Amino acid sequence: METDTADALARRDPADIDAALQGAPAMGCGIERALRVLDGKWTTLIVRELLTGPKRFGQLRHALGNPSAKTITERLRSLEHQGILTRTVHAEVPPRVVYALTEHGASLRTVLFAMLDWGEQHP
Repeated sequence: METDTADALARRDPADIDAALQGAPAMGCGIERALRVLDGKWTTLIVRELLTGPKRFGQLRHALGNPSAKTITERLRSLEHQGILTRTVHAEVPPRVVYALTEHGASLRTVLFAMLDWGEQHP
């Protein structure tokens, strides 16, 4: 799937991309809306981690290099509020909370893949 995405991105006509960017309104365009969702380093990296499947809070935090719990909690709440991920609490002792991307959140795969592709081509 990732190869298909890279191929599709490579085949896009630069003129089509330029036209879309020029035709977009300065305020409220698709780029601005995407940046509101992927606001900041940790938010984007949380989505990246959840693309591989559901994770618990500790797994996410460890995969991200142990940023503050407060920061991760704030980002997770924001993503849940925006419908990007779900938070499932399992009635166990101690409680188990699992975060997973919604279909809406999983649709960010192509955006993150494009970022990965660009970052690897421009070290």
